[in-house]
Amino acid sequence: MHKTSLEGWRNSLRAAVYLTTGLVAFSVGPVTAQEFQTEQENTEVVLAPDAFSPYAGRNFPQIPLWGDSHLHTAVSVDAGTMTRLTQEQAFRFARGEEVTTTHGLRAKLSRPLDWLVVSDHAEMYGLMPQLLAGDAEVLSNEQGKIWYEALTSGDAQLAFDTAMEIVASLSGDEPPIDNPKAIKHAWEEYTELADSYNEPGVFSAIIGYEYTTEGANNLHRNVLFRDGRFRANQTRPFSQYDSKNPEDLWAFLAEYEERTGGEVLAIAHNGNLSNGRMFSFNAYDGSELTEEIANLRTRFEPLYEATQIKGDGEAHPFLSPDDEFADFDTWDAANLNGTELKVPEMLAGEYAREALKRGMVIEQKLGVNPFKFGMVGATDAHTGMATAQEDNFFGKHSGVEPEPNRWEHLVIEAPDPELSIYGWKQAAGGLGAVWATENTRAAIFDAMQRKETYATTGSRMLVRFFGGYDFTPEDATLRLPADAGYKKGVPMGGDLGAATDGRAPNFLLAALKDPLSGNLDRIQIVKGWVDADGATQEKIYNVVWSGDRALDADGKLPDVGNTVDIENATWTNTIGAAELIGVWQDPDFDLSLQAFYYARVIEIPTPRWTAYEAKRFGVEMPDYVPMTTTERAYTSPIWYTPG
Repeated sequence: MHKTSLEGWRNSLRAAVYLTTGLVAFSVGPVTAQEFQTEQENTEVVLAPDAFSPYAGRNFPQIPLWGDSHLHTAVSVDAGTMTRLTQEQAFRFARGEEVTTTHGLRAKLSRPLDWLVVSDHAEMYGLMPQLLAGDAEVLSNEQGKIWYEALTSGDAQLAFDTAMEIVASLSGDEPPIDNPKAIKHAWEEYTELADSYNEPGVFSAIIGYEYTTEGANNLHRNVLFRDGRFRANQTRPFSQYDSKNPEDLWAFLAEYEERTGGEVLAIAHNGNLSNGRMFSFNAYDGSELTEEIANLRTRFEPLYEATQIKGDGEAHPFLSPDDEFADFDTWDAANLNGTELKVPEMLAGEYAREALKRGMVIEQKLGVNPFKFGMVGATDAHTGMATAQEDNFFGKHSGVEPEPNRWEHLVIEAPDPELSIYGWKQAAGGLGAVWATENTRAAIFDAMQRKETYATTGSRMLVRFFGGYDFTPEDATLRLPADAGYKKGVPMGGDLGAATDGRAPNFLLAALKDPLSGNLDRIQIVKGWVDADGATQEKIYNVVWSGDRALDADGKLPDVGNTVDIENATWTNTIGAAELIGVWQDPDFDLSLQAFYYARVIEIPTPRWTAYEAKRFGVEMPDYVPMTTTERAYTSPIWYTPG
């Protein structure tokens, strides 16, 4: 199926895109329940008096809300050794205000975010601001006093060495400074701040924190609250000092919900650095996975952070050798700090696509799928600034900010220099898009729970993906595609049962370009399934694409081309399409086999942040430093289960 450049939708885009403000409106259709009362006589259509406007009464999500569920400020122990931006500055920046960075640069987003989670680390929560301020409670601890004197000594090398010592202390079994009162005070200050910046209908300041365990193997989770400080203050951040076992985190969250009536979820991230542990077939301690543990995971982890600064986690070329787009911002040499080399056998437990397949295998055994998650992107920036756009990327941490040699700066040091991570390796990503009915904490949380989300690597392309059995080619000509999508099927994150007549499912999918980024190359559907022998399989289908290209005998599509002018860090949108929309039916469907489907949208090549840096500072970088990127989006899957 191949359809591009529908003139009506393009005219809508022209009318709705305001480049000076970066605002985009994406019409998605009338409420499903609305019935047009028509009487056809002499080719005239007569509408009921109250049914003129096709937008009146809509009750399904109309536009995606853009945000970052993973941002650190000076409150985090590791970030706070380098950044001086506060939680309040993080909220102000996300709302579109200009801030001054740690090193004195002016910074602002091209477009505000709709929501933000300041997810500072639970471990010794709030220590660094208290330490640097000479807080009496902190200085009453001997270790706190030693660190304070070193950090305020005026000796730059001593301060740096002390900062590294503080970060290294997070790998221990016990907190070097155990001060529950200080943690409680910092947490309540934060929840009050979040409530003050939460403005329903305008900006959602979602309360959250990061549970950081197995630091080198990155079994980390961001915990998000549906409610405000009244409920959030009835708990405290659960840290690795409480337990290094994520299963204990889920039990803690279950207890919180039962005790308070609140709701909470967790989002795991960076499985690509877990050396096979993120999506293991076993429990945390290596024992056999139980139904109880699987149920806890699927209950509290509806989403997975599939892309961020520390590499992309959708797929890996070793696992998907037929996928020409699998090797994207790949970090696969070792675990996070380079203390354990990665071997190929680990990769299957690290990437989202393989995890989705593994989840179906586990479901056949236990009756529950612990890896039935949707997709979201985030930054994991430790700068206090959620900057995912290539030309506005401020990096992982504030140890170094944009300057001529940032590309070669040491970001993560490993015992073996060959395994160390340098600046150019960082990915400028990502963002989370949530199809919510309104911009409120509750609506965004509920959308996350139903997995109606998608991840992007930083671009703000708009993506729709619906599955059903009754979509027709005419549905792809609608200027309101969500009308047919919600009426005839389920959105991304949904479940399909078998059709009563054994038909194969079909899918309505649409994408609209980000006005500040590249045109669209193609939309693909990624299918995964478990075959009759119990083995996992996958296949990628090119479904909708730009230009006059044709599929070859293997279903492959010729390259879209490349207009990037690396020397000047620019490109032309003379290739690709502003929009893509189509209907596709699975040609290889077996109604007896479980399967999942998700859409992947690929942009044409555009300059990578390294190209912008080389242009700005007149720097020449080695050939191994990539200068272009292909921004992309990953939708949450739609699952098929045999009847």
